[in-house]
Amino acid sequence: MPEVTDAEFGAEVLGSELPVLVEFTADWCPPCRQMAPVLSAVAEEEGDRLRVVQLNVDRNPATTNAYKVLSMPTFMVFRGGEPVKSMVGSRPKRRLLAELADVL
Repeated sequence: MPEVTDAEFGAEVLGSELPVLVEFTADWCPPCRQMAPVLSAVAEEEGDRLRVVQLNVDRNPATTNAYKVLSMPTFMVFRGGEPVKSMVGSRPKRRLLAELADVL
């Protein structure tokens, strides 16, 4: 799973042609680790319609604070440089895909 930083966020996420699902994550977060295989599967299945990246909240506080992320994992979908959907907490792949359907 590609990781983005505060410095790369504008180019990699806000400037992306495709919608981008960003997982705001932390090394100390067990539910975040549970989501790793789910996000990998989503990235593989939806790669032509959606980019999936991670942002470590501890190493990238500027972006974390800018989007008022308080809980991990938080998932945000960005399209056209704007956040269009936000979800908090781990979930199974089927539910995640269902929740993403309206933004793809």
